[in-house]
Amino acid sequence: MNKDQTFEFFRRLAENNPAPETELEFGNTYQLLVAVVLSAQATDIGVNKATRELFREIKTPAQMVALGEEGLKQHIKTIGLFNSKAKNVIALSEKLVAEHGGEVPTDRDTLVTLPGVGRKTANVVLNCAFGAETFAVDTHVFRVSNRTGLARGKTPVQVEARLERAVPQPFRRDAHHWLILHGRYTCKARLPECWRCPVNDLCAYGHKVMVKPSAKGKRVADGE
Repeated sequence: MNKDQTFEFFRRLAENNPAPETELEFGNTYQLLVAVVLSAQATDIGVNKATRELFREIKTPAQMVALGEEGLKQHIKTIGLFNSKAKNVIALSEKLVAEHGGEVPTDRDTLVTLPGVGRKTANVVLNCAFGAETFAVDTHVFRVSNRTGLARGKTPVQVEARLERAVPQPFRRDAHHWLILHGRYTCKARLPECWRCPVNDLCAYGHKVMVKPSAKGKRVADGE
């Protein structure tokens, strides 16, 4: 995808959704950090269901430490890998209290030293909480970037680096949100809904499905 196509790609996504946001629910930066850590290999819907009651009670790292690992597990036991995630959330909360005055760091290098926080999680927090122009490459962003030809790479780090070079202003701050939402609701893993995709003519995918399948498996024109 060349520069003009990339600009048009994001222009159309922006036109369809001018103010994209994460679908994780949170009330402050610390809660965002916890939610993103919990969202690994889990859906945002599932995380939100588990954290609504938790976040009514727990708003700071100190409160989380006081809740304790077993108490946290009771809140998040419906989330995959909840045992290891509870351990990491308590450990990162203890580190925030001990080393950062209970505040979430504002730089990636420090964020990734927290237990359970990798580069993707750090990028989400930096973007959503602090407005940084970061590119968090989850499975949706990785798939859309490769499938469309926007930013191909064999690893999330490679895709992130290519997005960093390719995405123009004024789209950089919200780019990863558009890509996540596009992958979640349109450019799906099993059956991309190319027939209703606003950027299908810009996409390099070689197996586009341009006719909507019916409930019985037959293909019908969109809107029928």
